[in-house]
Amino acid sequence: LALVYNKRLFREAGLEHPPQTISELIEFGKKLTRDFNNDGKIDQYGLVWNYTEPFWYIPFLGGYGGEVFDEKNHPTLNTEAAINAFQLISDLRNKYKIIPQECDYDVADNKFKQGKAAMIINGDWSWGTYMQAEKVDFGLTRIPFVEETEKWCSPMISTTGYSINSTVSGKKLEATKKLLEFLTSEYAQRKFAKEHKSFPSLKILQSDPSFVNDPTLKSSALQIDVGMLMPVIPEMRAAWDAMRPALQNVVNGEMTPQEAAEYQQKLCEEKIDSMREDIGEDKVTKNILFALGILLGLYLTYQIVYKFIFALLRNSRSFETQNSRFAVLMAAPAAILMFGVVIYPFFYNIMISFSNMNMTNVNSSSIIGIAQYVKVFSETIFYSVFGKTVIWTFVNVFFHVVIGVFLAVLLNRKLPGKPIFRVLLILPWAVPQYITALTWRGMFMSDTGAINLILNNLGIASVNWLSEPTSAFIACIITNIWLGFPFMMIIALGGLQSIPYELYEASEIDGASSWKQFWNVTVPLLKPVMIPAITLGIVWTFNNLNVMWLVTNGGQPADQTHILVSYVYRAAFNLYRYGYAAAFSMIIFIVLVIFSVTFMKRSQVAEKV
Repeated sequence: LALVYNKRLFREAGLEHPPQTISELIEFGKKLTRDFNNDGKIDQYGLVWNYTEPFWYIPFLGGYGGEVFDEKNHPTLNTEAAINAFQLISDLRNKYKIIPQECDYDVADNKFKQGKAAMIINGDWSWGTYMQAEKVDFGLTRIPFVEETEKWCSPMISTTGYSINSTVSGKKLEATKKLLEFLTSEYAQRKFAKEHKSFPSLKILQSDPSFVNDPTLKSSALQIDVGMLMPVIPEMRAAWDAMRPALQNVVNGEMTPQEAAEYQQKLCEEKIDSMREDIGEDKVTKNILFALGILLGLYLTYQIVYKFIFALLRNSRSFETQNSRFAVLMAAPAAILMFGVVIYPFFYNIMISFSNMNMTNVNSSSIIGIAQYVKVFSETIFYSVFGKTVIWTFVNVFFHVVIGVFLAVLLNRKLPGKPIFRVLLILPWAVPQYITALTWRGMFMSDTGAINLILNNLGIASVNWLSEPTSAFIACIITNIWLGFPFMMIIALGGLQSIPYELYEASEIDGASSWKQFWNVTVPLLKPVMIPAITLGIVWTFNNLNVMWLVTNGGQPADQTHILVSYVYRAAFNLYRYGYAAAFSMIIFIVLVIFSVTFMKRSQVAEKV
């Protein structure tokens, strides 16, 4: 990371050089933060960067003399340096107001490219695009000097490496080696460095005059000189996950810098312990699972071989058998695919849930019984996240059904341009969730999002949608309601079109109002159609990872917007607690099965009554 600045904006503000100290960073930032039309909204910020992510917090931690780990790889996050770094970032946002109230990577990147920010802290992967941006007169310098400690801000530095899968062999291995030899060759590095302004790793190129005299690479080398080497240890993953919520809590005013430093130290230690969890092997459970596996295998073999294949062979000449054989041949590819992508992973997940598998023992994990299930139920966070998931599911499905049925009733009438309206209303469901979620995230941005612009035009104050837990949760619900109502609308419309019109005519003759017709004719006849759709909607919403993860950028702020499925995803792919995550996922599966069966049975009983 380094400080990129727009020379044009500096010249317009009468500044002749980039900031060299933190004091100058604040001073210059104030001059460069401007409201051109005096409408109370900032049109140009002095500084932007992805300040909610710990990777961008590290330079300031290093500038105040702090480190993430000591020589023995113990976390050192509760220090005066951490407190000072937190305080500085909080002041830049809340006191000096030279950075936006909400700013993730994309927001910072776009503002700088569009000339709406004078400075940005970013890495060498982005410098090539900034040089090509029309509104940017590119300049690069070190992240400023901290006067109190007399140290330069020191971002983490590391090299980019390549790895070869251990299973690659033969001709593929030789081809892979040739590719890596080319990618690490002088020719490839020279070309890559020139085009992307990325500092080369070959020493022969580092002393090349064309690179030594290049202003960008020269500034990059100066930043590398004061950088902090990134620890290449598994525990670094725990440190990132501990610093993130602490940093976001400080920025949003939920914690003081002192509280955040204590919190991230404690959280990091807990996460490291969970990554290193070493629960002894449970031989009794292992033998029971092994026996159950054999019995299940024998049962499936009996059903497939004796009950199915032998039955076909015994009457091989009959017409019914020949038809069955043809049907089996047609269904076989799908059955094999289902076994590979559904059945086998499901049972493998069950096995993992009884193990202590994590990132440190993937190839040497052992069966430990129900310890992971006990751990899930013993943690208070399970119950809080479960409660939030229930609220998330109920609110979403309620509005899906209400809006969907309402629109279906409208579309079932004679309306001008009805086919066009039908297509437009289906679009939210047709567009991929990934695109929709990211679009809504942009719309919820506090200073540039469409939602706040609409609120402002209505005389309502802007809301920091993505910076506060409750508002971020509401933002996710709004997004998912938009995504989900078309499905219910389509199902309800199909059900409405199957209701005989004569029933409405008869009820009208009996003097029933439109409201009574709806409750006494439409709802009872629509119910058998909607119950399965509602059940599916509940299961889908309960397990909807995309919206919650993408709109909140992984649970922001401070991991307070998780539902069960996003919490499991984080445990598996951020902390690599595979056994724990597998047990958690099986609990989710059991909850959904119990609910779905109970809900469907009660609905059938109600229909009979």
